[in-house]
Amino acid sequence: MPEAPAAGLTWVVVPDGAALRDEARRGGLSEQGLRMLDEHPLTDLRPSPTGPLDDSGRHVRGHVNRSNAGEILLTLPTVTYVDASRDVRTGALTCVVTDGVVVAWEQGEAGVLGAAAHKLCGGLPVPDTGTRQVLAAILLTLVTRAADVEAGLGDAVAQLEQLVVETPDRSRTADSDEGSLGAVYGLKREIAEARRALGPMTSALPELEAEAQEARAADRPVRDLEATSAWLRRVRERSDRVDAHLAAHDGLLDAMLSVHLSTVSVRQNEDMRKISAWAAMITVPTLVAGIYGMNFRYMPELDWRFGYPFALTVMATACGLLYRAFRRSGWL
Repeated sequence: MPEAPAAGLTWVVVPDGAALRDEARRGGLSEQGLRMLDEHPLTDLRPSPTGPLDDSGRHVRGHVNRSNAGEILLTLPTVTYVDASRDVRTGALTCVVTDGVVVAWEQGEAGVLGAAAHKLCGGLPVPDTGTRQVLAAILLTLVTRAADVEAGLGDAVAQLEQLVVETPDRSRTADSDEGSLGAVYGLKREIAEARRALGPMTSALPELEAEAQEARAADRPVRDLEATSAWLRRVRERSDRVDAHLAAHDGLLDAMLSVHLSTVSVRQNEDMRKISAWAAMITVPTLVAGIYGMNFRYMPELDWRFGYPFALTVMATACGLLYRAFRRSGWL
């Protein structure tokens, strides 16, 4: 049970959705808040090839519910990156925020709650007061995790760019081409998963900003609304910046894919030219041999003693001239 550095403020981390309800009820969540919590999507995630899914088979979506008393129920996806396998792994984070208690439940490997607790208990600056400093620490840590994922994906894209674009054509093989193509599509899939996880945060932040504005309009006793609005804007701007960088990485992968396909097409054209050149050289002796193979009675040099070596010499000379011409033109 981490405790935020403020008098009378308690932060509880629970292992599952049932414990979240129990702790929120014990922490004084209002009747309206309890009804909202019953309707709030709380589910254990199940893995899938495209990221964790909820019970309805959908990816985790962002949800923000607010009670009239200013209590906040928040669910957001989390994201982490594995360098060794270049995998983006997602989870989910659910928080119940009241005036004196914050109850949080995290699924996945991001470790957002642990990092946020270290930030709070370690005396690091947090741009708010009360329970909102816990919410600020969680959301700032969440977007920092997303920025780390973006940086990891950016490094992977840069390494793949060297492999795809800067590898000499002579060292390329069909297997390496297929491997590069699979790596490009794999990174595009991971970037799509990261953006899918970041999207709900971007959509939930305006709801939190609206909550602060409505609290001011209704003269609710919420302290430091200016500070709350400031760090919410900062989180939203960082989220938008991370999403823009991910979009840039995805665009670079599209360009790499186009360059790769163009390189393959050029190499195939070169192969076709070589095949055509060799076919032309083979056609000449085939034509001469075919003519002399007709066995007509009256043919040039048919009865000449040196007719056979002469025909071979003509064939070899013609092939040599064609080979020289094709070499000069770059076909061979």
